[in-house]
Amino acid sequence: MAAPLRIQSDWAKALRKDEGQAWLSCHPPGKPSLYGSLTCQGIGLDGIPEVTASEGFIVNEINKKSIHISCPKENASSKFLAPYTTFSRIHTKSITCLDISSGGGLGVSSSSDGTMKIWQASNGELRRVLEGHVFDVNCCRFFPSGLVVLSGGMDAQLKVWSAEDASCVATFKGHKGGILDTAIVDRGRNVVSGSRDGTARLWDCGRSACLGVIADCGSSINGVAVGAADNSINLGSPEHIPSEREVGTEAKMLLVAREDKKLQCLGLQSRQPVFLFIGSDAFNCCTFLSGFLLLAGTQDGNIYQLDVRNPRAPVQVIHRSGAPVLSLLNFRDGFIASQGDGSCFIVQQDLDYAIELTGADCDPVYKVATWEKQIYTCCRDGLLRRYQLSDL
Repeated sequence: MAAPLRIQSDWAKALRKDEGQAWLSCHPPGKPSLYGSLTCQGIGLDGIPEVTASEGFIVNEINKKSIHISCPKENASSKFLAPYTTFSRIHTKSITCLDISSGGGLGVSSSSDGTMKIWQASNGELRRVLEGHVFDVNCCRFFPSGLVVLSGGMDAQLKVWSAEDASCVATFKGHKGGILDTAIVDRGRNVVSGSRDGTARLWDCGRSACLGVIADCGSSINGVAVGAADNSINLGSPEHIPSEREVGTEAKMLLVAREDKKLQCLGLQSRQPVFLFIGSDAFNCCTFLSGFLLLAGTQDGNIYQLDVRNPRAPVQVIHRSGAPVLSLLNFRDGFIASQGDGSCFIVQQDLDYAIELTGADCDPVYKVATWEKQIYTCCRDGLLRRYQLSDL
């Protein structure tokens, strides 16, 4: 990865007025940082500012919501994208999780203000409030249907909700510590949860019953992911005949991001180990990129890309800053990552520059969700931001 470029969080607003300025910086690993600025020289007839960069930086292209900057000396290049719209009235405090429904019409989010809400994705208009967890809700997501929500809370409970009338249709009890992440298996007859109690459990949604403890590692499970395994991967065989209530667990892998610096992969149906990888710090989040490639992010800012077929040595380790990696999301032929310093970026294989989603000013971006060409983020500053990739 080239040296990361950074920009003033409200650059789009700052450069909209004559002689307006915004700062820029470039951070080559192991070398002194380079600092510069952008200046607006006037606004064109199309409403797009004419912007020049100080010495060492080049403005390649600018639009209303995006600016492409290079630092030739460090061979660094980034395209910065400002939010298309910001929703400030959904929550009053830090927003810890969000998701967008499969049809793109609804969003769900949880906050440290103690609420979980469903809103219209197009304009942030409040639709439903989901009440029933005791204490904070840590994670929330839509089932593939887009009509039902799964949430996990500090009360050690998982709940299933109707997005249409906000009723809680099921509660799963069995964990002894707060639930930190969930994953949905196939169409959602089964789900997986990861908890501070050190276990990952598989649940039968129809009967609100636990089908088994898939992992019990004695260390908090911060993130879980379920993915279909490539045919070349040996997932082992289950010791007991799986319950007929298990639906869609066959040929699936479960990835577990652990607080004790370990990343664990198991066969979801077989419960057999596939690999155990030791990282530089606690693992916060993980996701599958394909049937054999995966990503996992650590508390000290490393993003490990691993190949399940040869997990001993990472395919690559991306390190942009020491800030915790808080979320990772498979996106097109690459991924989106967010970190505790407010940075949120898209890496795509065919692009030689990163796309940076700007707006957060040093406040952690906890979660990212996408629908088609729209990207939504949630942040400690209490704002939900929506970006339009068409604005690039």
